[in-house]
Order: sequence, then structure tokens, then C-alpha cells
Amino acid sequence: MLNGKPLICCTTSGRNDATDPRRRILEDWQTYPAAIYAAGGVPVPTCELAWEEMAELCDGLLLTGGADIDPHLYGAVALNDTVEPDPIRTAFEVPLTRAFLDRKKPILCICRGFQLMNALLGGDLYQDTVTELGFVHMNKNIRHPVFAEEGSVLYRLFGREFRTNSTHHQAVRTPGAGLRVTARSTEGIIEAYEHETLPILGTQFHPERLTGILWDDRTPDFAPYFRYFVELTARDAEARGK
Repeated sequence: MLNGKPLICCTTSGRNDATDPRRRILEDWQTYPAAIYAAGGVPVPTCELAWEEMAELCDGLLLTGGADIDPHLYGAVALNDTVEPDPIRTAFEVPLTRAFLDRKKPILCICRGFQLMNALLGGDLYQDTVTELGFVHMNKNIRHPVFAEEGSVLYRLFGREFRTNSTHHQAVRTPGAGLRVTARSTEGIIEAYEHETLPILGTQFHPERLTGILWDDRTPDFAPYFRYFVELTARDAEARGK
């Protein structure tokens, strides 16, 4: 905690420099840390280094979106050439996530992060929803209905039915151990889950793009979702005596 605000570790994307393979460029959408900060948290971006130290320093973890999940994490091989993982990011995020899991600290999972957590808890994925299901969910301009389960965080905040964005071509197929599905799309794609015993929740859609200056009235403003996570993390940190 810093001045009463929880520190939230926010994972970053990376890419290799095309002109020099020895160089790694870190980048990510500002929308993730902006949503955390607006909700009362202090975002701490990663540098793909020091996962144990980050898990010890920070009160919670935000697993952000990005490249596809490596199929080997759930015992599969790449289905086709649409599957584009980032091995360097994976090599960092897997031990980072496990370090937070070992400490039972709050974790918010979005898109890639939603899929990564599922894989680490023993679930698997549809690698390409178009090929495997015939569904196109990769269009940042659409807003589609989502149906939340009664009693879930999303249900309490936004009701039974609401609209979200959709920018993914992979999706959770079999939920990992302890994960309870809390929302689905019209087609049945898993759009949200919560862990039964750990402070873990997440969405396949991108709530950070549906709040602040990016919000429009086609969907709810998802600022309350981030406030819920930040407040959950603050309570957990206080209970730990931080």
C-alpha cells in the first residue's frame, strides 16, 4: 500500500526489435493503468523481470491482453497460423502469476490474462474461434450482449444482460480448477469467471476500453468493475497488515 492505495502490478506487452533481435521493446495500452489509477490504485508496470520481487512488492496483479497463449501450457500444439504466442512474455508471466497465486493475492484477468489464468489452473482454450466454432469475436467496433450469472460481481454491478466489446479470436473452452463461469455471450462463449475460493476474477472482453474517455453509451461504464477490484485488493492488503 502507498498512502492508503494498493499497488497493482500491471503486465506489459513486448515485441522484438526487427532491426536488432537482441533488443526487446516493451509496450502496452495506457488504458489498463489508467483504469486502475482512476479506481484508486497505483499501477506498477512490469519490465518482464523480477517476478518474485513484484509479487512481494505489489498488493494485486492485473494480467492484461496481448498475444495468444502458448498452446503447450494446456498440452496442445498450434492449430493453425493464426496462433501467434509470445514465448518471452509467457516465460515471464507464468512465474509472475504463480508467485501471486502462491501468496493468494487478488488477480484481475483480461483477455490474454483471462486465458492465461485458465491455462495455469488446468483449463484449455479454443485456439481459433472462427475455425473451431464458426464465431467471429474479433471486431473492436461491435458491441454484443453478455449474460451474467446471478450473484456474480458483474450481475451485481450491471445486471443480467449488458453489452461489451469483442476483440479476441481465442476463448476459454474448459474452465480451470476452481473457476466458476459467471457470464457468457449469446453464442455461449465464456466471457467472465470468478474463482470459488481465491480473490481472482476476469473477463474475456476489455472493460478497460469501456471506461474513462473511451466509454460510449453502447455499454455500461465499467469503472465500477475496476473500483471493485481495487477495493478488494486494498482490503486484502490491510488484512495482511501492509
